[in-house]
Amino acid sequence: MPYRALHFEASAHSVERWVDALLAVGALSVEVADAEAGTPTETSLYGEAGEPAVWVRNRLCALFDARVDVEAALASAAAGLDEPAPAHSLAEIADADWVRETQAQFAPLRVAGRLWIVPSWREPVDAGAVNVRLDPGIAFGTGSHPTTLLCLRWLAQNVREHASVLDYGCGSGILAIAAAKLGAGRVAGVDIDPQAIAASRANAAANGVVATFGLPEELRAERFDVVVANILANPLELLAPLLAGRVRTGGHVVLSGILEAQAGRVAAAYARWFNIAPWGSAEGWIGLAGVRCAP
Repeated sequence: MPYRALHFEASAHSVERWVDALLAVGALSVEVADAEAGTPTETSLYGEAGEPAVWVRNRLCALFDARVDVEAALASAAAGLDEPAPAHSLAEIADADWVRETQAQFAPLRVAGRLWIVPSWREPVDAGAVNVRLDPGIAFGTGSHPTTLLCLRWLAQNVREHASVLDYGCGSGILAIAAAKLGAGRVAGVDIDPQAIAASRANAAANGVVATFGLPEELRAERFDVVVANILANPLELLAPLLAGRVRTGGHVVLSGILEAQAGRVAAAYARWFNIAPWGSAEGWIGLAGVRCAP
């Protein structure tokens, strides 16, 4: 729906009365900014609860439906205040579908080989590829960050059919879901954030994959063929004994969220259990991968 914006100035003692009068004659919202500033650095939006503006001169911007006679509305508001209509300007605001414009920023992302991350509102580039449906949301991991891409690329190249995979710090569940789509068997994810767990479960259902998600203490005692953790260097160091205990002999640990300068000390924390080394890098981030040694 297109809009028309009405702009004029009002004194500090009359601004609240003008806001009320404009809303009364059909304004959808009224924004108040400091008229003394070259460009507004602070605004107060009325039409919802808000504190009054305190600037000496105030610039008002009232937004109307394009079908409204704004000149007549301004005259009516002025008459109700027993004041003359102020000098003003009008501007047309073109119709925009903000949801579509936001969604347009997110396109299908090719990770590696036949693995793609595809927003739910977009059609896959290749319907026969391994397409993980995932939307930007409140949980972490939409596939575009270098640390996530490093893990996804490792999975795309190395996950074997029917392998068991644990996604430690699952966020959106993207790594677990990708592993399941790539042919893994038993797939699980854990996170300390209940919102992340809920998002992971919803994303798994949307992708039609079977995976279990829960808090770390809810994970049953078992070892996996692959444990992947995209967290940060410090928690990865602290988690080394725990994650090592989750990988079967000959299995793999895949670590990301590590800056280049941190890779050596993170690798050292895992060297007791794994033959581990950098396997990829992207934009200053390093991915580590290791094979679990025999006890």
